[in-house]
Amino acid sequence: MYVLLYTILAGLAILPLVLYLRNPYFTQDLRYTVTCILLGLRINRIKRSKPFYSMLDCFLDKVKKHPNKQFIVFEKSSYTYRDVDKQSNKLARALSQHASVKEGDTVALLMGNEPMYVFIWLALAKLGCTVALLNYNIRSKSLLHCFTCCGTNVLLAASELRGAVEEVLPTLRERSISVFVLGEEEEKCVTEGVNTLSSSRIQQASDQPLDPQLRSKVTLKSPALYIYTSGTTGLPKAAVITHERLYMASSMQAISGVASDDVIYIYLPLYHTAGFMMGLTGAIERGNTVVLRRKFSASNFWDDCRKHKVTVIQYIGEIMRYLCNSPKKDNDRHHKVRLALGNGLRADTWSEFLQRFGDVRVCECYGATEGNVGFINYIGKVGAIGKEHFLHKASFSYALIQYDTEREEPVKDSRGFCIKVPKGETGLLVAKITAQAPFSGYANNQQQTDRKKLRDVFVKGDLYFNSGDLLRIDHEGFVYFMDRIGDTFRWKGENVATTEVTEHLIMVECIEEANVYGVKVPGHEGRVGMAAVKLKDDMEFDSKATLEHVKTSLPSYARPRFIRIQNSLAVTGTFKQMKVKLAEEGFNPSVMQDRLYYLEDSKGYIPMTQEMYHSICDGKIHL
Repeated sequence: MYVLLYTILAGLAILPLVLYLRNPYFTQDLRYTVTCILLGLRINRIKRSKPFYSMLDCFLDKVKKHPNKQFIVFEKSSYTYRDVDKQSNKLARALSQHASVKEGDTVALLMGNEPMYVFIWLALAKLGCTVALLNYNIRSKSLLHCFTCCGTNVLLAASELRGAVEEVLPTLRERSISVFVLGEEEEKCVTEGVNTLSSSRIQQASDQPLDPQLRSKVTLKSPALYIYTSGTTGLPKAAVITHERLYMASSMQAISGVASDDVIYIYLPLYHTAGFMMGLTGAIERGNTVVLRRKFSASNFWDDCRKHKVTVIQYIGEIMRYLCNSPKKDNDRHHKVRLALGNGLRADTWSEFLQRFGDVRVCECYGATEGNVGFINYIGKVGAIGKEHFLHKASFSYALIQYDTEREEPVKDSRGFCIKVPKGETGLLVAKITAQAPFSGYANNQQQTDRKKLRDVFVKGDLYFNSGDLLRIDHEGFVYFMDRIGDTFRWKGENVATTEVTEHLIMVECIEEANVYGVKVPGHEGRVGMAAVKLKDDMEFDSKATLEHVKTSLPSYARPRFIRIQNSLAVTGTFKQMKVKLAEEGFNPSVMQDRLYYLEDSKGYIPMTQEMYHSICDGKIHL
């Protein structure tokens, strides 16, 4: 008996060592398992609750729980949970009375980061509306397309964006879209077709709670938001974000270990998934404090964190590189930031960030706005975008399949089914579309919705979501991002649709054809825009006209930095433009005989030299 007892005790003593040798991440895996189980139970309760429990209801519960807690800190102002609730009540009544907004309406919001953005969204949620979050950088044709996508009947715009609205006002009036500029007084509005919702009108409204019956028809499957994402069509697509999807995405903070006493710093645009769902509504779900900033500023970033005692920051990979490239200071490690949550962080920048700014837990995530699968690197392994977990694999059916980048299609076996790649090899991520992992698609765009679906992937009749991303999963289960396929690349944290840029370039008088793609630049995340163009017969490249056109029609991140002049553009047998070889050749003048131009901000498109190429690669010329 003593021998048996001794053996059992010895076994228990060495069990942690055995578990560690078999899985060195056992502790983190266990913690993640418990978190996911608890979160899953809570979300299931929410799904079964009657009446429907929305993110708005979650906010209202936080107002009851801690009305005097700071919710939003912005510049020199601060708003408690109660303050935000009352302001949104006022706005809801003002919108109902003066803009005739009611349940079931879709309202477009064109505004930068400010507390009013939050007030308006909550106000519209209280009225049972769907909100279309517009990118305030887009103009003209792209902006008009956004209204077509979501079928909006009301536009709310910030006063500083009045000019962008007036550019498309005739078409908006033709479509009977009511336009309201916020904040301006009536006497300042002289443009026919543009109404104002003045501050005085808003403040005169009652701040008392609204009747929940105003949103009685809203369900878990109702659209809560339309968030726009660039795609291969060349124009923005309105991803449908249901209330269920909103709640799922907002749980990312909980999974990452954010607590109610944390202070989160949000400077990413609220029209993005990251800023709005992972940031703002994630903070509501946790009940914490948000420090909101209009735009990112590398020079003020850490000062803001120190001033407001920020404990959690959001990021995209390019942001971290900017921080690492900022001048070093003696107080770089003097802050309270303990967690960084985001995506797109390169391994070298990741390591440099930790070495310079201290022991900050980086939680890298992966997921698409419209996608039905995502990953999270809860271990913190440098370079990985996530880690496989048995609960995740049991809940979501996904796979990496072989993909032919030249033919731009999945590789099929003799039976006509897709082929899974072995561990450690790169493949296209696909995820099965199920009731638990739905794909809501794009508003009023069945063609693009269908293009994101793959049928008969592994068996006849199955249906999968095509992520458009090439990933790799190693033997430990860590997931790595390798590349994007199709006509979209990322630059400065934004998706750039090559066909949209192409459409604008061929409007320049001297350009007959254009092939737009992204090229890698040393020391930068993503790919910078480049275009191979064919000029019209007997015409020379007009650098001035090209510059003027891209400046007026494209946001800065989408403007091609390099233009390559070719006699003819290479196409495949099915007349698809060939981009892979061009992207591989990059922007090095020594590897091509074609003329090459570089977009210098102060001078426009100028001839590219070998010296300039080396300066860009060495970081002496900043893109």
